[in-house]
Amino acid sequence: MSLHKLTIHELQQMLAARKISAVELTRDVLDRIEKVEDKVKAYITLDPEGALKQAEEADREIKEGKGGALSGIPVSIKDVLCTENMRTTCGSRILENFVPPYDATAVVKMKKAGAVLLGKVSMDEFAMGSTSENCAFGPPRNPWNTDYICGGSSGGSAASVAADECIASLGTDTGGSIRQPASHCGVVGLKPTYGRVSRYGLVAFASSLDQIGPLTKDITDCALLMNVISGYDPKDSTSVQQSVPDFRQALTQGLQGMKIGIPREYFIKGLDPEVEKAAQNSIKILREAGAEIVEVSLPHTDYCVAVYYLVAPAEASSNLARYDGVRYGFRDRNSDTLLEMYNNSRSQGFGAEVKRRIIIGTYALSSGYYDAYYKKASQVRTMITADFKKVFEVCDVLASPVTPTPAWKLGEKINDPLSMYLSDILTISANLAGIPGISVPCGFSAKGLPIGLQIQGAHFQEEKLLRAAYNLEQGLNIYHMRTENL
Repeated sequence: MSLHKLTIHELQQMLAARKISAVELTRDVLDRIEKVEDKVKAYITLDPEGALKQAEEADREIKEGKGGALSGIPVSIKDVLCTENMRTTCGSRILENFVPPYDATAVVKMKKAGAVLLGKVSMDEFAMGSTSENCAFGPPRNPWNTDYICGGSSGGSAASVAADECIASLGTDTGGSIRQPASHCGVVGLKPTYGRVSRYGLVAFASSLDQIGPLTKDITDCALLMNVISGYDPKDSTSVQQSVPDFRQALTQGLQGMKIGIPREYFIKGLDPEVEKAAQNSIKILREAGAEIVEVSLPHTDYCVAVYYLVAPAEASSNLARYDGVRYGFRDRNSDTLLEMYNNSRSQGFGAEVKRRIIIGTYALSSGYYDAYYKKASQVRTMITADFKKVFEVCDVLASPVTPTPAWKLGEKINDPLSMYLSDILTISANLAGIPGISVPCGFSAKGLPIGLQIQGAHFQEEKLLRAAYNLEQGLNIYHMRTENL
């Protein structure tokens, strides 16, 4: 049996019934990694020995009846979350040899639940990108066709799940970085409400936008992971004291009485016909499942890209100032003066896209320009948030495409940053407003590449997202499809 193809909830039953052991499962996934990793290139750091030791411990706990919600389940972690005694590179040369002395809160919760940590997966450098091609250690590939991008910045997370190189993964989403690669790789990806999941131990890109979330093979697994990682954390000043429901219970409810809004601004000119067809088919299935479909408007959508690419780089400029070659990370050893050391360490340690965003952000925050750029962007951000609040007075969730197009070929847009930025046009608004959003596999392009449907909800309404997503998943009945191309 190919255990690596199964879901968390399927494996949970087998582990609890002692039909398989955690060690057996972990070895099966490691064998899968050995077989396909040279094609997918999802991992930056792999720890087979550590994983097998964790699996042995999981077997002991299961035998003693002490197993947690994820006991024995092999997972990958995006390389932007701190992991004790395992290097955390953020996909950057500047942190190539950085080993944190502690675990991120989300990682602590995964370990306490019994998950087996296989290693750290690839990403755009400091989560800045939409294709994972900005990774200093080479880009991960789309398992459905390795000539194509897997999306970003959580590309390694999505690719490792889609290629069955783990059972589930944690990623981060600053402007679509969970939902977009999930869509391109045919897996489920959820960006929770800002404040739902602790950001402690997440290496910051844009602090008011970053959020940790799960990438999984189906909606049930997504709900299971949300149960594990959600909750208040006093170590994170942005964490919200909000009760955490059992997200899995929401899946059993139908869609009777649910109103699903279709934002007219998201079905834009230039939307790929295959993406629109898949989205419209999904909306039809949601209607047939009992939901009421209503057209709504988010009038400030046109400003989202401009606002995002002022707010995010400004916060990145501030957050990345700490990488100066002094306390940790890469340091140029050939400098004669302190200023030279700063300049050389940062210019050699950071990649082109990170430098571009630092420059944009520093300019936007500079004397004489702060009010004209960052302050004005923050004011429009408030208007974008107000649009969503108004819409959620008349509907429960919103449905739309995740991205304007399916995945494109590696290298196709690498020298066109504006085109890359525009690929996030349908996802960045959720980060600006702090609302939750999920990508659900909903079809395939003529080239056999996955397409996702995005469902967004009001603050702390992940249950409604999961409820709608589960009903769509069951109606489409394609969630069990995995790539056979590797």
